[in-house]
Amino acid sequence: MRGFDRAAALLDAAVSAGRIPGGVLAARDQGGARRYHFTGHASLLPTRRTMTRDTVFDLASPTKVLFTTRRILDHAEAGRIALDAPLGTVLDDAAGAVRGVSFADCLAHRTGFPATWPLYARGDGPAALRAFVLGQDWPRGDPVYSDLNFILLGIALERIEGRSILSMPPRAGLTFAPDPADCAATEACPWRGRILCGEVHDENAFALEGAGHAGLFGTAAAVLAAGETLLDLGPDHPERRRMSARRGIGWEARHDGWPGGDGASEAARGHTGFTGTGVWVDPARGLAWALLTNRVHPSRHAESGIDALRRAVGDALTSGAP
Repeated sequence: MRGFDRAAALLDAAVSAGRIPGGVLAARDQGGARRYHFTGHASLLPTRRTMTRDTVFDLASPTKVLFTTRRILDHAEAGRIALDAPLGTVLDDAAGAVRGVSFADCLAHRTGFPATWPLYARGDGPAALRAFVLGQDWPRGDPVYSDLNFILLGIALERIEGRSILSMPPRAGLTFAPDPADCAATEACPWRGRILCGEVHDENAFALEGAGHAGLFGTAAAVLAAGETLLDLGPDHPERRRMSARRGIGWEARHDGWPGGDGASEAARGHTGFTGTGVWVDPARGLAWALLTNRVHPSRHAESGIDALRRAVGDALTSGAP
């Protein structure tokens, strides 16, 4: 696989420089061959554990595409919902602003709702927090990437299926309940007073006890396998559709300066996670790759260089593609 060794060397250099504790790179080429590279440590504190190919990562926002988007689309394909229908068709107790936006608006981040909201700081239980989210007449401005969009979609999924997010089975190899012994550590969380490992890093997902915007865990192999299913979809499939200059249905669309690198084609899609994760797919080149790191361990405030690393890895892989 042309470009893979150069991409792996970039990951090694980031670890050697102390910018990130460790990471795993997985990639699949046009012929279906897969390669993996792992380096560094799964945790530094409270004990040092070596990274392995099978280390499980807190994926953070790739939950939006690898779980929530696909589950919403499954229900749309089955005729239970329509993507252009308002959320009020399912969330009939929601406030005006929420009732009026569509499933597609949320998936494509075009609602104009705030990017996030510190729900966890309210100190309420998960049922009360859901009621708060639905009861707010959220202010609307210019469209921005928003966790609230996918928190709402997660609540909608719970209504449609009549069960909690955490009881919904994700795709093979992905989980909401990993064994901490298998996981890369994330942050020394001042709110929870401990180093997080095997429990969701995102504070709102933790407080909601299951949410549509974060909470999924998986290995690099499982993330790659879930992402590369886009390669088998036609250009008119919703997951391949471009909804704006930067966004598709769930996925981020290739644009100048995006995390997947400048060498990706216009058909490329991807998604990153705050914890240091990311998955990208380029159907025009037959490529898919996942770069999973624990860049927030032991603190999110260290300068990890993750943005530059993602772009450089993407450029290395796509420059070696036909």
